[in-house]
Amino acid sequence: MKLYVYCLVDNTQTLPESLHGILGVLVRRLEIGDFSFLVSDFSDRTVPVTRENALAHAAVIQSVLKETTPLPFRFGTLVNGQQLENYVSARSEALRSKLEQVRGCVEMNVKIISDRDWMEEPQASETQAKPGTAFLSEKRREILGGEARAARAKQVAEWLKDQVAPVAKQTQIETLPTGKMLVTAAHLIEYERVEEFRKRVTEARHQRVDLHFLLSGPWAPYSFAHMDLEFETHFGVS
Repeated sequence: MKLYVYCLVDNTQTLPESLHGILGVLVRRLEIGDFSFLVSDFSDRTVPVTRENALAHAAVIQSVLKETTPLPFRFGTLVNGQQLENYVSARSEALRSKLEQVRGCVEMNVKIISDRDWMEEPQASETQAKPGTAFLSEKRREILGGEARAARAKQVAEWLKDQVAPVAKQTQIETLPTGKMLVTAAHLIEYERVEEFRKRVTEARHQRVDLHFLLSGPWAPYSFAHMDLEFETHFGVS
């Protein structure tokens, strides 16, 4: 029998009761050392990747987030009891440090989109050029457009970081080299400062009417937990 793992907290925390997770199975608390894992018994070898299962996984973690900040595991994490015991034995100090880092915090996400076309407009002479020359001109415009977009994304990322720095405990920002999405950012925010963070993002939006902002959260700190690197995930196509 495998265990499906949702998240980890320390043993001092009160957790919600009567939770049901993946496939409607009851979620239970498994205490190992100073930590508690929220798990459910799982008999299959893989976890069906369905909307219902993904929502069930997220719902369990969001329920815990109402009580305390958990370290969430990635969807599809299956282990056995011995693996969890070995994991705690080898990483107990790191887990304590990580729990302390995220305690009382949530994750807020910001995505920034630009509708601008980063390709240079072709010159009249280029549109009338021979096929080989036109191809090279097109590639040149793609390269220049990509370089301009990358520079713009970096500038926007640094600007966003400055805007939220006073309220963000930690920030992880990724700039994207293709498509309309310029920046995706995850911010670790103390729970009592979430509204202040939202206000700062709103003010930033008013400063940059040329950009589109997508704000979401609060979530469990997935981007700051890194728990998905410790165990294999087992997905199955349903």
